[in-house]
Amino acid sequence: MPFSHHSHSGQFCPGHASESLEQVVQTAIAKGLRVFGLTEHMPRDDRDQYPEEREAGFNLAWHFTNEAAYIQEALRLRDKYKSEIALPLGFECDWIRQESRALIERSISAHPYDYFVGSVHHVHTVPIDYDAAMYADAKQKAGGTDERLFEDYFDAQLDMLEATRPPVVGHFDLIRLKSTSPDGSFKSMPAVWERIIRNLKFVASYGGILEINTAALRKGMREPYPNREICQLLQKA
Repeated sequence: MPFSHHSHSGQFCPGHASESLEQVVQTAIAKGLRVFGLTEHMPRDDRDQYPEEREAGFNLAWHFTNEAAYIQEALRLRDKYKSEIALPLGFECDWIRQESRALIERSISAHPYDYFVGSVHHVHTVPIDYDAAMYADAKQKAGGTDERLFEDYFDAQLDMLEATRPPVVGHFDLIRLKSTSPDGSFKSMPAVWERIIRNLKFVASYGGILEINTAALRKGMREPYPNREICQLLQKA
């Protein structure tokens, strides 16, 4: 049964897509999906706005308003298309620092979410998938090498996993996107590989799942998130 548990619209996630949420749902129906999770991004603190968001004047208050509007529209669409597709209501969390937990818990308690996707897009509070300059900044803060940044990324991911236990883990190895060798092997970095094994064991311990995210292919990589060697490890788990 075709399904997806991670999606965004241009209506509620500017910069991630261009279509309205209803158009996204209609596309999912046209492609034959039977389950399509709605997972717009959670609110982020004022200091964590992306450049285009700052330029547009977005802040935490804007994100709260946007989240409420998203919930209202998602519930409307779920009812409208209930005979054609199941639309679980979710959100994608942004784990930036330990204080992120309070915003995640606020979203869970304030709205009727069915689930959420746990993701890490920042290391040392710097976005690692936005552009090369920000990735380089995060790498410098981690010690100056991809390997050290990878280690810190998977440590931050474990912090997120332990604090929130997300039902779905988003783009598990996103860190490779802007790296020097995005299609390289994690096994060549023993300390990184150990962290990957550790994190996968923790996800398995509470019954979480990893998504297969094909955005990596669209962005020029040979394999989706997570890559082949991580998927092979999952098969053995």
